[in-house]
Amino acid sequence: MINIAIVGASGYTGLELIKILLNHPEFSIKGLFGSSGGERIEEIYPALKGAFEAEIEKLDIEKLKSFDLVFLAVPHKTAMSIVKEIYGHTKIVDFSADYRLNQKNYENFYCSHIDPVNLENSAYGLPEIFREFIKNKTLIANPGCYPTATILALYPFLDYIEDGVFIDAKSGVSGAGKKLSETTHFVKDNENFFAYNPIKHRHSIEISEKTGLNVTFVPQLLPITRGMQISIYAKLKCDIDPLEVLNDTYKNEKFIRICNKPVEIKQVIGTHYCDIFAMKNGNMLFINSVIDNLLRGASSQAVANANLICGLDESLGLPKIAYIP
Repeated sequence: MINIAIVGASGYTGLELIKILLNHPEFSIKGLFGSSGGERIEEIYPALKGAFEAEIEKLDIEKLKSFDLVFLAVPHKTAMSIVKEIYGHTKIVDFSADYRLNQKNYENFYCSHIDPVNLENSAYGLPEIFREFIKNKTLIANPGCYPTATILALYPFLDYIEDGVFIDAKSGVSGAGKKLSETTHFVKDNENFFAYNPIKHRHSIEISEKTGLNVTFVPQLLPITRGMQISIYAKLKCDIDPLEVLNDTYKNEKFIRICNKPVEIKQVIGTHYCDIFAMKNGNMLFINSVIDNLLRGASSQAVANANLICGLDESLGLPKIAYIP
């Protein structure tokens, strides 16, 4: 068995990671860590009682070095301070933004980078596009949820569309994490729908850097717990059959489903799938994608990346059955 540690186990993505790993045939959770320690995971999430019970220990860098693989489900800046100490001693899948961008873009949108050397040692963890590169690395930058759904939708069309793309992105409230804020307060979100941080959202640079496109990115908050839908509007440079392009690009991908009609969030909730649809109107292209933001946008994608860097079948342990109804 491959011994696993999770740092940041008490968050939503940490919980989803635990749920996946408990059913993984090769990974075994041997350590949970947090900034302070002293809590038990089944007390934070009573649903785990009887299924998985463990103490969350205070972060211990030396102990982390002894694991085969470490998942870092922690915020940016915290992640790179840990990676800087444990890189080279264990394999790492990082949920934060710390290794997703080049140094200039990162520092323009986040903060000063204290581990620029390892920016060159990391791989951007979107398997459908960077699979072979990921296999040869021991540090994986797990993509953001919005960029995952957007880049997978845009990738097949990069040679066919003009620069300057509009991205209308909608997410459930769990994408903001557990910490309460004015934006994620029940009274604010219930029976409501609004854009937040339009155009200037940090994920816009991640999408732009990985696709080479200038994008106008507008995230919006849906009054639902989980799930994400992306609607992309672009101008075509030539005549194409959008569904044919999608099918040709992803014909060998197990976890991308090409749909013949606009996609629905509920069809992917609880799964690793990304569903994509596209159609055109003259020279205008509409692309539509959905994912579970906590799974394909975070935890199940992290497990797919972990499978790859451990030499395993990429699909091992990945959830396939949606929460229906």
